[in-house]
Amino acid sequence: MADNSTAARRPGRLVAAVGLAASALLVAPAGSAHAFGTYGTLGQNHEHERITRAALACAPGASSDGSCFEPTSLAQLAGDNAQLISGKGLGAVGAPDRTQLEQAGAHCDNADYLDPKYNGGKAYPQSRDDATKALRTCIAYLQQRFQDAPGAAGALVDGGGAVRPDQVGLASDCDFVQSSSERRAKCRTVLAFGNALHGVQDFYAHSNWTDRPDGGRPVGPHNPPGLNRTAPSPLFDLTAAAPPAPAEVPTDLSTGCFYLLGSCDGRIKHSDDMNKDNGLIDPATGATSAPTTPRGKVSDNFSHAVQGAVTETRRQWHDLRQLLEKQPHGKQLVCALTHDDPVGDCA
Repeated sequence: MADNSTAARRPGRLVAAVGLAASALLVAPAGSAHAFGTYGTLGQNHEHERITRAALACAPGASSDGSCFEPTSLAQLAGDNAQLISGKGLGAVGAPDRTQLEQAGAHCDNADYLDPKYNGGKAYPQSRDDATKALRTCIAYLQQRFQDAPGAAGALVDGGGAVRPDQVGLASDCDFVQSSSERRAKCRTVLAFGNALHGVQDFYAHSNWTDRPDGGRPVGPHNPPGLNRTAPSPLFDLTAAAPPAPAEVPTDLSTGCFYLLGSCDGRIKHSDDMNKDNGLIDPATGATSAPTTPRGKVSDNFSHAVQGAVTETRRQWHDLRQLLEKQPHGKQLVCALTHDDPVGDCA
C-alpha cells in the first residue's frame, strides 16, 4: 500500500487527473481531498464555488453596483455545479484543480514547518527558510495572475470606452478547460482573477493561519500549532510588486506537505494533519456545517477557514476593482465584468 503522502491519499487532485483521462477508476478514500472542493464528488461539495458566491454574489434580482457580480457573470468566476469528467460548469476559481494539478504554487502547498520544540527537539525535515521560500513562491505566482487581469480587461472596451460586444458575450460559457483557445477579454480577465482567488482561498484551508490545534493532543507534526489569526492576511497583498519579506512570515506559520507522487514522511501532511477543505457551505451566507477532514473538525477550524477565504475574496475584488478604475474607462471595465448585459448597461 502507498504511504500517506502518495496519490492514494490525495484524491482531490487525483480526481481531477482521472477526470482529464475520462476514467471512472477512482479508488482513493473520499475524506482527504486536496483543496477546497471544485466538484461535487468524492467528499467535495463545490466549496470554491460556494465561497466565491458567498463573497461576491449580488442580492437576488439586484443589479451590480460594482461590488458584486450578476448571476451569469458570477457563474464564469465561481462555477456552476462543475462536472468532473466533462468540465461543464467549471469556473475560473476552480480551474487550477484541473489545469495546475501538481503546481504547488497555485495552491500554497509545501510551505510546511514545525519548530523543534514541537518536534521532540528534532530539526524538522524542511527549514523555516525553505518553507518561507515556498510560501513566497506561491504569493509571487498569485500576484502575477492577479496583475494579469487589468491588462486583459483593457480589451473589454474600444478606444472611446464603448463595450465591445464580441469581448463580453456569454451566449456560451467561458472555456476554462481549453483556456488557451479562449479569446473573449471578459473570460481571460476572469480566468486570471479566478486563478489568483483559488490560491488565496486555498491558503486558509491549507495553512494554520486561522485555526487552532486539538487541545486534547500534544502539538506536533500530526497536530500542528494554530495561529488563530483573522483575515485578510497581510501576506496576500496581490497588488504589491513582490511577496512579503521573509521576516514578515510568522515563525509558526505552516501549510501542509502535498505530492501526488513523493514522500511527506516526518512532515505535516496536507491530508491528515492540516487541511480544512471539505464540508457544507451556504453559498448565500457562507455559513458552514458538517466538516469532514480531521483538522476541520477541531473547534471551529472549518468555519474559520471558510470565513477567512470569503473575507479574502472580497478584499481581492476590492483591490482589483480599484486597479481597474484607475485605467482609462475604468468604470466601464468594472461594469463589463460584473454585469450580464454590459453592452446595454455600461454605456
